Amino acid sequence: MADQPHKHGEMDITEQEKTFDGFIRWSIRVGAISIAIIIFLALFAR
Repeated sequence: MADQPHKHGEMDITEQEKTFDGFIRWSIRVGAISIAIIIFLALFAR
């Protein structure tokens, strides 16, 4: 395997792209929920 030259762009990366998209989507949702909780606590905390 090491004696074969690497050819850029031949690997199938569809699963990696789906995983990355899911991670980014999850991260955005968690960030938005965290910000909403902080705002809620700041408005109603006494």
